[in-house]
Amino acid sequence: MPKKVVPQSPALDTTPEEQLLFTSLRAATWDDFYGQDHIKESLTIAITAAKQRKEPVEHTLLYGPPGLGKTTLSHLIAKEMESNIRVTSGTALSKVGDLAAILTNLEPHDILFIDEIHRLPKAVEETLYPAMEDFALDIVIGKGPSARTIRLDLPKFTLVGATTRFGLLSGPFRDRFGVIHRLEYYAPEKLLTILRNAAHKLHMQIDNESLLEIARRARGTPRIALKLLKRVRDYAQVKNNSTVTLDGLKKSLSLLQLDDMGLDHSDRRVLETLIEKYNGGPVGLSTLAASLNEDAGTLEEVVEPYLMQIGFMKRTPQGRVATERAYTHLGMHPPTAK
Repeated sequence: MPKKVVPQSPALDTTPEEQLLFTSLRAATWDDFYGQDHIKESLTIAITAAKQRKEPVEHTLLYGPPGLGKTTLSHLIAKEMESNIRVTSGTALSKVGDLAAILTNLEPHDILFIDEIHRLPKAVEETLYPAMEDFALDIVIGKGPSARTIRLDLPKFTLVGATTRFGLLSGPFRDRFGVIHRLEYYAPEKLLTILRNAAHKLHMQIDNESLLEIARRARGTPRIALKLLKRVRDYAQVKNNSTVTLDGLKKSLSLLQLDDMGLDHSDRRVLETLIEKYNGGPVGLSTLAASLNEDAGTLEEVVEPYLMQIGFMKRTPQGRVATERAYTHLGMHPPTAK
């Protein structure tokens, strides 16, 4: 039987209530995990081979947009390996001592999952190098000329890292991972399967048409789909005696200011600012962020990926540009070509 999960830090982007919801709806087996089929097959082969050799599975790096299942996959790896999983984040490991405390308490074949691993301080990252390659921890004792290094042996463990910013990881760090996979956005049909399974666990009576409507507005992301499903359940409970209707579903989503393409108020505000203030662009990221009074990093990491995925925005060497599809969606006329 798999050992107990030992959390090291809370999730950074969900409330405790939502985290409890996602935990209860999280896939517990490979068969329950829908989508990312090539990754599932690759990980299954790697895990099976490692178990046959009685070795830990190779260090694994999962990257891609948030909400696609990186954390769920790490738990499934631990379950398939019948191993303990320790969960932490890059921001929680601010000092080398924080990492050393975790590493020295690992057991053979344990899984150490580090979310947002690109946010590890450089000193902590470099401490991981010998831990990943040689399963050893180098500790510096003393300072100045009298300083000396001692090496502590570590049990053979597996590091599973998750990141939304693959490009921020250094080359030497990336090279130490034996398995690297990028998670892709989900098609509505895949999200429909996830939603149907979640609705069954939540004891919701909801038809496929309504579930597909949620899937279309979920931005290709299971986490968003499950959040929307919960909001729909709340609306139905309060307004319709827990009966979900397509009309009620659309009303509940309109309360969230979510349109039929999954764009929320922030997305539309970005596009409207780009079009109305800068004639559709090109405009630099920092200028656009200043106009919106938004953090440039938030704009680049949270808002832009989906707008580019659906073809509403382009990045050019000169800056961001709104596409003709964005004009059409907002009911505006694109500028005539000069």
